[in-house]
Amino acid sequence: MKTSKYLEELNNQSAADLKVQLVEAKKELFNLRFQNATNQLDNTSRIKDVRKNIARIQTVIAQKEKAAQ
Repeated sequence: MKTSKYLEELNNQSAADLKVQLVEAKKELFNLRFQNATNQLDNTSRIKDVRKNIARIQTVIAQKEKAAQ
């Protein structure tokens, strides 16, 4: 599955890399929402995918922080 490979990649990254990826995903979500508001977005399901990816990244960051304590 695509999701399990993505999670595997996230687990192998450092916390700093994850935070950079989180910022990029949030910027992408902002741009998608802006395009949606101006009726320029063709694939609206991309918003849902990016939101789920943000949640996955945040979950992995929280797990790493908890394991570090």
